[in-house]
Amino acid sequence: MHHFHYISKELYCEDVPVAKIAQEVGTPFYLYSHATLMQHFHAFDGAFQGLDHLTCFSLKSNSNLAVVRLMALEGGGADIVSGGELYRALKAGVGPKRIVFSGVGKTDDDLNFALATGILMFNVESEQEMERLDHLAGRHGTRAPVSIRVNPDVDPKTHPYISTGLLENKFGIDMAQALDLYKRAAGLPNLEVIGLSCHIGSQLTDVSPFVASLERLLDLEERLREQGISIKYLDLGGGLGITYQNEWPPHPEDYAGPIKERLAGRGLILILEPGRVITGNAGILVTKVLYRKASRAKTFFVVDAAMNDLIRPSLYNSYHAIQPVVRVGRGRIKADIVGPICESGDFLAKDREVEIVEPGELLAVMSAGAYGFTMASNYNSRPRVAEVMVKEDRFYVVRERESFEDLIRGEHIPDFMAA
Repeated sequence: MHHFHYISKELYCEDVPVAKIAQEVGTPFYLYSHATLMQHFHAFDGAFQGLDHLTCFSLKSNSNLAVVRLMALEGGGADIVSGGELYRALKAGVGPKRIVFSGVGKTDDDLNFALATGILMFNVESEQEMERLDHLAGRHGTRAPVSIRVNPDVDPKTHPYISTGLLENKFGIDMAQALDLYKRAAGLPNLEVIGLSCHIGSQLTDVSPFVASLERLLDLEERLREQGISIKYLDLGGGLGITYQNEWPPHPEDYAGPIKERLAGRGLILILEPGRVITGNAGILVTKVLYRKASRAKTFFVVDAAMNDLIRPSLYNSYHAIQPVVRVGRGRIKADIVGPICESGDFLAKDREVEIVEPGELLAVMSAGAYGFTMASNYNSRPRVAEVMVKEDRFYVVRERESFEDLIRGEHIPDFMAA
């Protein structure tokens, strides 16, 4: 459920007309509903009530400081994959002991920053990373708390670009190698083995891959215990999907049920890394129609948002519902919704039955609260768009629109080319 709804044919976010925000902020912009974010966080986190757990919001899905701050205020932690995300999490008020650090390519700067910060856990993804972390932790005079991210070789049945738990994927350690690597980690002087982790993919709409992964992790946890290696945290990752078109993802309670059943009485603290399931349907991208263009082949509606603002349709051929901010009722037409970028792959929808709109009117690209702004770029020297959050009957600009000056910030022309 979300809080974007029509009143007398006009789209509102909670109690604020979307068109009013567009008039004051300009277009394009991302728009987030505070009430929806709250509702989704509590629906997910509350589903695990009765089980010792920590919900670490995935910053890769939406790293706006206001969004991350909201999660922190509600008791959430942070799942990070870079030093930049660590910096954002700390600035948003996430406590270091509520932060877990994943990612296959952590640099020395990343590791040093996290060691100095004192985060809860490093999810190590290779033997060389483990050895490097041990070396750096020694230089810091500390023991780094680690888990090993295991690749359970479970098919998540999702888009291949966002599948992360198969042997062919770059993520994690082969399950067959994990026991030996844990023994090695336990023998290193500057590491403290405290966890076991995995993450099998994103936008999953079936509980069974999660359960299969958990069962393989628990088998490994028992073998570790037999070797005298005690695990405190079990990090099951994230990946629970949302409805974009006709998917039927499980409710968080249906997802949590079999997990809680299998973890009952084991004395493990569960770590979860939800992202899309919390923010995906809590945000939209608002764009203005620039032109209507027709050829013998098809009709195009050219809008001021583009693939640099929302790359998911171009990258994954993902579906996002698109609807007018004000319903005029001119009928429907099959068309492409395209942006101004000089790429044929710059589209928000292709061959889509949409309501007929005219230049100057607004469209809402739905379900854009996850992997929207975080994947945006400045391609074609386009300033990144504003981000706005609504709470009840007020709206707040939580990220200003970039200026042309922002585009060249930090760039310099060498002296030998000076005028």
